Amino acid sequence: MSEDGINLRLLYEAADQLRVQLDSLQANSEQYQGRLQEAISKYERCREFANQVSLFSSNESVEDISTNDLKYMAVDYYLGDLTARNFTRDRRLILEKAQDAYTRYLNRLDDYGLLSKDERALYKRYMDDKYSFSILTSNDPSARRNTKIAKFQQEKELKQKIQYLTNNPRAEGDDDAMIRDLRLAEISLQTHQTFQALDMITQEMKILSLAPPAQPDRDVSGNDTRHNAPGNHDNYSERLDMGLSSMLQNGKTGPLLSKSGRPLQPFTLLDSRERLRNGVFRPGHNLPTMTIDEYLEEERKRGGIIEGGGEPPIVEPNEDDLEAADRETMKAREWDEFVEANPKGSGNTLNRG
Repeated sequence: MSEDGINLRLLYEAADQLRVQLDSLQANSEQYQGRLQEAISKYERCREFANQVSLFSSNESVEDISTNDLKYMAVDYYLGDLTARNFTRDRRLILEKAQDAYTRYLNRLDDYGLLSKDERALYKRYMDDKYSFSILTSNDPSARRNTKIAKFQQEKELKQKIQYLTNNPRAEGDDDAMIRDLRLAEISLQTHQTFQALDMITQEMKILSLAPPAQPDRDVSGNDTRHNAPGNHDNYSERLDMGLSSMLQNGKTGPLLSKSGRPLQPFTLLDSRERLRNGVFRPGHNLPTMTIDEYLEEERKRGGIIEGGGEPPIVEPNEDDLEAADRETMKAREWDEFVEANPKGSGNTLNRG
């Protein structure tokens, strides 16, 4: 094998090791993202080397590919899979890049006749409209369920076949036929998973297309006093009718009503929040600035509402105040003398004979 071929083998093995290591790392960790990018970089170099040495050609058949080179057909599949795992940049661009890698993988399989009849039908449907591709085309719930069950069973059988071939001692030796069967089974499983991944990419792109576009930074005019007021940068609001808190922050302090009941500051009273909501879409609606509850709360803070009632507070006697103690003692004595001089019932003379 040429020097480029040796480099391709070493790069592919290194990329495979990094890809396997990702399964044991947290997807949101810096270590995961670092190894993910490194694995993608190595697989991309593998693809460059394969193109340089013309490892694959559309004029060949699968019999023209050596058993050792069959594994390199999966480079674009792994690029699509790893690229779709990246969530650190523009998600739509990442999905489009992963979609391109999967497309290259399917194109190569189609050139070599490695797609089954059902896979060729899916491939044709995908190439006709990449951005609306779906494995499940029927709206019939029963048909969709049967398709899912069939796909699941197919994937299960492929994995069992790969497991059997991997554990076969002949595959560990120099049995070229056994190793070739293993490589072709791996390609079949990767093809099955490719269509599944393209289906999910299409669904995610549809969801992203419904998201509102990012709002650009606005160039606020210097004449807007609400924005440029000192100390008001964090509390900027587009509201034209400022609420009570905004009025107070802008220097409009003091009571809301004069002693005679004349309004000192503009405001609108509402009986409830429900009435506020119901009147929003009526013609000529004016946005209120506060409800009655908010107005009463503000007046309560300013001492404009006298609150009382209930039992009077119990004042604890001060044991250190001797004069107060003497006064209380004298009051108690005077009361006792009054009670002795005026026994109970002595003032009632209406029923006496």
